[in-house]
Amino acid sequence: MTSKLKRWGSRRVKIKVGVFFGGKSTEHEVSVISGIQAAHSLNKDKYEVVPVYVTKQGDFYTGPELLDITEYKNLDALLQKAVPVAIIRDREKVLLYKYPFGLFKKPLNYLDVILPVMHGHLGENGGFQGFFEVLDIPYAECGVLPSAIGMDKVITKYVLRSAGIPVIDWYSFYGHDWLTDEERLIEEMENQIGYPLIVKPATGGSSIGISIVHNRQELKDGVELARSMAEKIIVEKLVENMQEVNCSVLGDSENAEASVCEEPVSTKEILSFDDKYSNSNTKGMSGAQRKIPADIPEEQAETIRELSRIVFNLLGCKGVIRIDYIIDKDTNQIYLNELNTIPGSLAFYLWEPKGISYTELLDQLLTIAIRNHQKAKSLTYSYENNLFLSGLQGLKK
Repeated sequence: MTSKLKRWGSRRVKIKVGVFFGGKSTEHEVSVISGIQAAHSLNKDKYEVVPVYVTKQGDFYTGPELLDITEYKNLDALLQKAVPVAIIRDREKVLLYKYPFGLFKKPLNYLDVILPVMHGHLGENGGFQGFFEVLDIPYAECGVLPSAIGMDKVITKYVLRSAGIPVIDWYSFYGHDWLTDEERLIEEMENQIGYPLIVKPATGGSSIGISIVHNRQELKDGVELARSMAEKIIVEKLVENMQEVNCSVLGDSENAEASVCEEPVSTKEILSFDDKYSNSNTKGMSGAQRKIPADIPEEQAETIRELSRIVFNLLGCKGVIRIDYIIDKDTNQIYLNELNTIPGSLAFYLWEPKGISYTELLDQLLTIAIRNHQKAKSLTYSYENNLFLSGLQGLKK
């Protein structure tokens, strides 16, 4: 798949790619690293990068200085150099305007397609995807529904279990329920699942706010930590003799391909934030320790790849996703653990063994985005009728 350059007269015009990163999320800094990494990896002969940094307060900024990772050491100084912008659709164009607007409002730039590299809650949960849908602009990565499902670990489990996909037993509740009915919740978790348990924010990621608990006091502490990061909490049975394996899928409903499998290397009982990011400096997930391919039998790897393709199509995904699995080494049972609709570093390291460079992966993502946007525009979204002429007669004046 290759993206075609636009032509303006006899001159070839580069496709303008809005690379969005940052956002209101506990994974804000990780998103910045991944976004800058992706921006620098785009084919500069085909694409012109327009960086759009989203602050933790939800403000938009653009400017070339946003693509220098060292500038983020002093964020206040960086934002003084960058330009605050508003993003507006004007007829057939998606335009960036300096904000606040001046007397003579002229756009700073325009966007042809968006590459969202926004990890975590308000970036991966369908919110920004809905914004891009309203702007009516092609964007690489999953749509609103698969993004929303994948961000909520509880909904993910309900959907997948109903489709016969194996998931680990869980218990979920809201933070306000914990405040009013703590003892009952604890007893139900102990009776229905039993220790050891894993406590997580239901809408978090990057292993932030996760605790392994073996008794009531640890459970209380783990819930308090998770409750400070999300409204909904999920508690799962801990698979004690486990092996973590991840697999990526690339494509859309017409053609979905699974990557090789990887085995992340953990320094603790479960993969931590430090394992994923802190030990890798500014490389994002691509700098984490891992075994590629995973140390599992080929038959098991093919089962995981097939499950990944099934789930990708089941949810209507497009672009690139990473699916995380847990293997119970005592029983060889494979469980789907989590969906990552905008994976760290866009999971490019899982495609390199198949001969797809990061630059080629990004080109495929943008091609998929543009093609699916064109397909969507060919659908019927209005129905011609005379409802206003005939239906208004019965209304009271």
